[in-house]
Amino acid sequence: MTSTAPDDPPLRQLVLKIHSRCDLLCDHCYVYQHADQSWQSRPTFIRPETVRAVAARLADHAASRALDSVSVILHGGEPLLVGPARLRDICAELTRTLAPVAALDLRMHTNAVTLNRRHLDVCREFGVRVSVSLDGDRAANDRHRLDRRGRSSYDRVVRGIRLLQEPEYRHLFGGVLCTVDVSNDPIAVHDALTELAPPRIDYLLPHSTWDSPPPNPSQASTPYADWLLAVFDRWQQQGRPMPVRTFDSVLSTLRGGPPLTEALGLAPSDLAVIETDGSFEQADWLKTAYAGAPETGYDVFRHGFAEFAAHPGVKARQEGVDGLSGTCRACPVVRSCGGGLYGHRYASRNAFDNPSVFCADLRLLIEGIAERVTDRSLSPAVLGPAQLGWAQLELDRMLLRRVQEHLAPDPDWAVAWQLLLALDDAPDTAGHLDDVLAHPYVRTSLQRSLRGPADRARFMSLAAAAALRAGLRTTLSWEQPDNRMYLPSWGSYRLRAPGRVEIDIAPDGFRVREEREPKGDWILLEEDADRWRPLDRLLVPDGPLVDDADPYRDCYPVPVAPGLKRGDFAERLARAYELLEKDAPERDPEVFRPTVLTPLEAGSGLVLGAHGFGALGVAVDVTPEDFARELPRIGRRARLTALRETADLHRPGSAAGAILDRADEGLGREAYTEATQALTALSLLPESELTETGAVLAAQMWTQWLTIFGTP
Repeated sequence: MTSTAPDDPPLRQLVLKIHSRCDLLCDHCYVYQHADQSWQSRPTFIRPETVRAVAARLADHAASRALDSVSVILHGGEPLLVGPARLRDICAELTRTLAPVAALDLRMHTNAVTLNRRHLDVCREFGVRVSVSLDGDRAANDRHRLDRRGRSSYDRVVRGIRLLQEPEYRHLFGGVLCTVDVSNDPIAVHDALTELAPPRIDYLLPHSTWDSPPPNPSQASTPYADWLLAVFDRWQQQGRPMPVRTFDSVLSTLRGGPPLTEALGLAPSDLAVIETDGSFEQADWLKTAYAGAPETGYDVFRHGFAEFAAHPGVKARQEGVDGLSGTCRACPVVRSCGGGLYGHRYASRNAFDNPSVFCADLRLLIEGIAERVTDRSLSPAVLGPAQLGWAQLELDRMLLRRVQEHLAPDPDWAVAWQLLLALDDAPDTAGHLDDVLAHPYVRTSLQRSLRGPADRARFMSLAAAAALRAGLRTTLSWEQPDNRMYLPSWGSYRLRAPGRVEIDIAPDGFRVREEREPKGDWILLEEDADRWRPLDRLLVPDGPLVDDADPYRDCYPVPVAPGLKRGDFAERLARAYELLEKDAPERDPEVFRPTVLTPLEAGSGLVLGAHGFGALGVAVDVTPEDFARELPRIGRRARLTALRETADLHRPGSAAGAILDRADEGLGREAYTEATQALTALSLLPESELTETGAVLAAQMWTQWLTIFGTP
């Protein structure tokens, strides 16, 4: 039996069918109401020996692929029908077997009709996040989601949601799943869902194929795009009160990020399905295509996940753009759309070699969202370095305000935040706060704190660094989780041990008091001390800092170098700056000059990372000559990246983005043909593709072309 190669995409998600029957009779359900009726031959609920086999197989897969986490989604039918006792046994077996190997993310999709405290107590014990199916207000929901006696399910579902929102269970609420019916009022549906304040909403297109097209009562050309765009507009008007997965996925891919749902984008499938009898299946929405469509012939008693992953049907959903029809490959929104959900491409005449049956809707949805979020106004950031620096600083301030929302309940942070507000409010200290916020790795820490737990100690030390720069006298205290306290833009201090610290700040230095050392010693900022190591600065005009200490400097695509001996790195780069001044004695204010240099592993050259404007990673073995030669090219890239962070240059997802990259690279390398072709392609784009800012940038590039290559 063929197995997957180590570099094949690993399977990270398992949909585990724990009950094959349901207490509702939804007329749009892909399990019971479409071509495949295999549910009738499945065991009603999963047996303990099947759960043990599933857990063992998944643990083997996680270990063999060194996965740090796996997700198991408890599904049905209706999973609650197994009852609280069986539910607990299933969760316990999965946890017992998988927890020693990988972090287990347990979830459940349910109609919540019978959800009760006994179920939720089990979910709380094992951290099971619960997502609930609800199609909107009462009228919308009851159009399809009735029970087996034809009665409304709405009140029972809302009761389950209210139970999930009680304080002891609120952290378990995963969100709401809503199947779109274009006969329903989109605003009424969305308002009804947002009134329930779910942590996430997921709008799902009804499962359909070319043989069985989606309902279209109005015979509109794009009814589903029209419906979803009306919801998008309402969501925007509300201030995006919660994530909406379809919209967030489109927004992410339009900006070059990953897709957030299997229904959109080009990410390889990482999903397996196991039925109540232990059979491996492909994604079970394939049941809408034809009888037996999701079957593989594999089961957990005789086969492992590696064998399942090698199945041709699984591989077909991992081929990215190469696995799409010719129509899709030629489409300008293919990176965001990805051909739509695989099952929606099916036609009996040629299987899955088609665009989605929702093709026109998906394109209009993506292009409609792109147009709605594009800021076409002229950004001053494109006009010069000072304006770009100001725009970058405003971005840092916005990110800090968002992090503050996460840190606000902490009393230590409340003191630090008031200090930062006071610094910002006073004309003679605001600039010093700006200097610290502009340290490029502050941006890295802000972004990571918004994606995960906020690093309180980092931002406490940021407040201390700003107070030091402003020359204030104040005291801050906090819990330091490690023994290295880094003050952004200043340097690092080695503590006796992790724990509670209190830092007294004065105009020329600071004192750190710890539990083991309650008195502490005063540290002068510019002087080395036993446990204080200030950052070096290149001894050249406006010389950059050499930062080999910031814990957030690990934001480059190559490893950072460990702390260097004092002077080694700085001395070599000072020579590089001498060469730069020699080649261009009249310093051009438009030319990029980094504010922070960070040493990287040998052989990596000059590299940009995921940080604020001004940082540059430099290999420890770079020669002064290589640095001086490469800096103008990498500086162009840094400016373009910084502009994109603060302004829209083109409609998101437009081909203009890649053309701007080619033009920038061609000018940076002084490659005539590459630069000329790219700039010509920019000129030939429809006027609507570039914003005012992008048009100014394109004009600047043409001016630079003339400077480099002369008149034609």
